[in-house]
Amino acid sequence: MEKTRAGIQSVEVGFTLLDALARAPGPLMLRDLAAAAGMSAAKAHRYLVSFQRLGLVSQDGSTRYDLGPAALKLGLAAITRLDAIKLARERMPALMERIGHTLALAVWGNFGPTIVHWEESPQSVTVNLRLGDVMPLLSSATGRCFAAWVSRDAIAPLLREELARARQLGRTDLPRNQTDLNLMLRQVREHGLARVVDALLPGIAGFCAPVFDFDGHLVLGMVAMGSVASFDTAWDGPVATSLKAAAQQLSAELGHRP
Repeated sequence: MEKTRAGIQSVEVGFTLLDALARAPGPLMLRDLAAAAGMSAAKAHRYLVSFQRLGLVSQDGSTRYDLGPAALKLGLAAITRLDAIKLARERMPALMERIGHTLALAVWGNFGPTIVHWEESPQSVTVNLRLGDVMPLLSSATGRCFAAWVSRDAIAPLLREELARARQLGRTDLPRNQTDLNLMLRQVREHGLARVVDALLPGIAGFCAPVFDFDGHLVLGMVAMGSVASFDTAWDGPVATSLKAAAQQLSAELGHRP
């Protein structure tokens, strides 16, 4: 068995104070901060004195503690180096092994939700999609995901066009007016991901889970799709829950706090 690498325990213990401050909604009194970190007030105070000298923690006039300018500097440096697509791609092999279906990544492009990465599962049926394809907002899980969380001003013209087209084609399986659209988007937000079955491609079902950045903006969608014969379309099934968990973990790493 690989031996655990040696570290400095006091650094790890002290970090619990910084983590508690990061999770708190605002500054904390010493006793509250110590309790959140699981240590005595006297012990917490010794760490906080050092953290203040380093600028990692600040203290206001009412003796409350908060993150300091050095913590902000570190956070901003980390944010500028984050690559959401790179981080998402690194997760895809393990995620594909868990769910056994084709995966894709999509971002908001000049013309709508655009596929930027694609990994096809050997067990899945071939899906006739390519990198650079722009997904429709109403008939694709990807589009519904972006429609639910992208600024309404950014997508309003596209939504009007697709609603009119759905009415013209007589598509009873798609929203055809604002009421239908609001109902669909509310369902997407309630479940935390979007789903389609036989809506875009015959015999194909799919989910798309949103990934958010530290500002709460939708940065990409993680997509899973496959044949309706083998793809579990349940909202609480293994495909949906695994995809949603992966997207939430990535969002957390990008600094998102629900």
